[in-house]
Amino acid sequence: MGKRGRDEKRLLAALRRPRAGTARQRRDEPGASEAGAEEWAQEWAEDRAAAEALVEATWRQTYAALFRLTGGDADLAADLTQDAYRKAWAALASFDGRARFATWLYRIAYTTFLNHARRPHLVVPLEERGTTGATGPADADLPPPDRDGGHADASPLPDEALAERRSRERLRRAVLALPEELRYTVTARYWGDHSAAEIGRQEGITATAVRKRLRKANTLLAARLESEDVPTETES
Repeated sequence: MGKRGRDEKRLLAALRRPRAGTARQRRDEPGASEAGAEEWAQEWAEDRAAAEALVEATWRQTYAALFRLTGGDADLAADLTQDAYRKAWAALASFDGRARFATWLYRIAYTTFLNHARRPHLVVPLEERGTTGATGPADADLPPPDRDGGHADASPLPDEALAERRSRERLRRAVLALPEELRYTVTARYWGDHSAAEIGRQEGITATAVRKRLRKANTLLAARLESEDVPTETES
């Protein structure tokens, strides 16, 4: 296990360790001693520090995946990232440790994106999500921002770069049109940057099965993209 994985385990252990009864008493509850209140405050601070450290360790990776899923809609990706963390903290007791925390978190973030995209009042097809947002697909390859949402200044793009980004948007829509298990596997591997072994542990399958899914997905993607009309010079 690498250093990142060991750090995640240490922080999760800090968040989930059992507490003494007095440590969970509120300061204003009858019978809570001054010493007990101080202990509770110290443990609360430790919990918060551990949670913040986990966020710092996983935020950029999680945001980057959602940034790609949303087609470069920075505001939406940030909102979904925050929502994913809220859901993760609420479900922390269900984390069984079979995969790394970041991989488990990606599954939550991915589901959060799908739930947003599939809301009944949204009429844009799933595979076209993010193409009409304020940032648009031309921003889909910008580096993910820090937690304050800032991006480095970008210079005007030459036509070649714009054409490349439009090509990436075609690929994104093709990925989102894949069958569910293939779509999750592809996005987790290539956009979430999780290994085949980690995805397998999260999904309860072997790394070999994950690689088979990826090969099948690549075949379907190649066929779909080949069947699409080739953009004309003016369109690209």
